[in-house]
Amino acid sequence: MAIDVNQLRKGTTFTEDNQLFKVIDYQHIKPGRGSATIRVKVRNLRSGSIVEMTYPSGNTVQDIRLDNTEVEYLYDDGEFLNFIDNQTFEQPQLRRDVFDEDFNYLKPGMVIRLSSYEGEILDYELPSSVDLEVVESEMAVTGDTANNPSKKVTLETGRVVRVPMFVNVGDVIRIKTEDGSYMTRV
Repeated sequence: MAIDVNQLRKGTTFTEDNQLFKVIDYQHIKPGRGSATIRVKVRNLRSGSIVEMTYPSGNTVQDIRLDNTEVEYLYDDGEFLNFIDNQTFEQPQLRRDVFDEDFNYLKPGMVIRLSSYEGEILDYELPSSVDLEVVESEMAVTGDTANNPSKKVTLETGRVVRVPMFVNVGDVIRIKTEDGSYMTRV
């Protein structure tokens, strides 16, 4: 189905020249004279590359609908991350490098959403927050209480985050997956 480029918004997926794209950022540019242009920053869902594209207002692109499946993370075999669909019991695999830094949010039993197009898995969506245990912590410096003090801790998955001074080894904390920031102690 063709859609007008004016309808492109963050998260919209479309195809052009046999490539699949997901909109990351959208700008409508209206100069003083002449016609408006639409500038979008997109991620190629197959290669992972990010590019900017510009379209004259009124152009169309081919809209696609991705199939979303909730799967449970099982384990990492070194090269692939293994999941299970609890509805169909299929076990999709994704290369570990697809997750990049987000790999450090995954722990066995966690449910995530995989997006696919015509059977090809293209993208994933983590929960908005995850609860992880602190396994290592910097020592708090006595008297260092000015300007909202924080320290670095290592979580059970290996991720390192900054937290308030009162967080200790053994605490379970909630982390926002969007930017890796500390939310609260659980």
